[in-house]
Amino acid sequence: MAASKEQMEIFTFMGFLQDWDHGTKTVRHGILNDFINMNKGKTGPELELQFAQGASLFLTRLTAWLRLTYMVGTCVTEQLQAIGVFLSATSGHRYLVEVLEVGGLLTFLEILRLKQLREDNKQEALKLLQIIANAGRKYKELICESYGVRNVAECLANSKSEKTQEQAQILLELLAQGNPKYQLQVYKGLIALLPCTSPKVQQLALHTLRTLQAVVKIVHLCIVEPLLNILRTIHYEVQYEAIELIKTLLNYEVRQALLEGIVARLNPSMSDIKNRPKILDDESTANLAESIPLFVQQAAAGKVIGMVIQESAEIAEELLQLRVVHCLMIAMGNMEHADSQKQASLALEHLVRTFPVVEEHVRKAMGETLYELYMLKKYQNKPRYQ
Repeated sequence: MAASKEQMEIFTFMGFLQDWDHGTKTVRHGILNDFINMNKGKTGPELELQFAQGASLFLTRLTAWLRLTYMVGTCVTEQLQAIGVFLSATSGHRYLVEVLEVGGLLTFLEILRLKQLREDNKQEALKLLQIIANAGRKYKELICESYGVRNVAECLANSKSEKTQEQAQILLELLAQGNPKYQLQVYKGLIALLPCTSPKVQQLALHTLRTLQAVVKIVHLCIVEPLLNILRTIHYEVQYEAIELIKTLLNYEVRQALLEGIVARLNPSMSDIKNRPKILDDESTANLAESIPLFVQQAAAGKVIGMVIQESAEIAEELLQLRVVHCLMIAMGNMEHADSQKQASLALEHLVRTFPVVEEHVRKAMGETLYELYMLKKYQNKPRYQ
């Protein structure tokens, strides 16, 4: 009876393979959906039992059809999901090896690069790459050796879908953790994403950099300028991540460069604003519109200074050496941007109350009457950094 049952299972499985081999695109699409729905979450032994110890025969057909059709977008999401059933199966490590042996890794990475493919195709490819990365350090190294960091970073930068961007960010973080040989490559790839115009990409890159900083432990000077330039953003969630990363990096060797850059941004250079033909705009309106990012950056710089001087007297003293008081007073005089005035005023007040020499300098610069009015107003409105 057992032999008869086994023969029946083999016969059924061979019929299944024949249906696949002779099926049209529509037939195969239906087979894929049925397979995914019936077998998602199964273990390796359960899949072997389902397919009469021949599950690898179906997996081979899946990977072969994917390599033939992925460039034209034929059932790509369904094929990737079906392969994912095998790769995610507990005690199914051999399926992973089989997929890699036939070039599955390169196919998944290539899918990320193809502009004609849909976002859901790329999301599924990223999920498979995450499974491979989670299999261990040597698999992370294999992905990186296959230009995986570049492909994933480009996918993150070019994608218009937040779901795709988030999956790419998860993969980049995975590739850096527990992968000392290539963690610096991932770190630099994330820095390269900072000038991206997408706020979501900037937010994800900044968050991942902050998470990985404790792993990487070193900081490249090339991060300073793109990081400080992000302070021009009007997106609060991006600015928050940038400020938190700055606060983290102040504990590393780029501290001096960061502090110098922050102080410099309290006094923006209007020569950086590109001139437009006067015939196109009212000159005063055009100049104001173009200066807004600089003023936002100015306010953010004041905010950062206000935060760090409350947390560290040592940093406050270093900022004093960089003439921060002078620059804060310049920002306070910016009549075109109220937030610059507010943030600079809050930071200056803390310095005045902490350092007698600053109080003396500010009192002299403002004059007795104005100084008394300033301190009275500050007393009535206690500083809050948010």
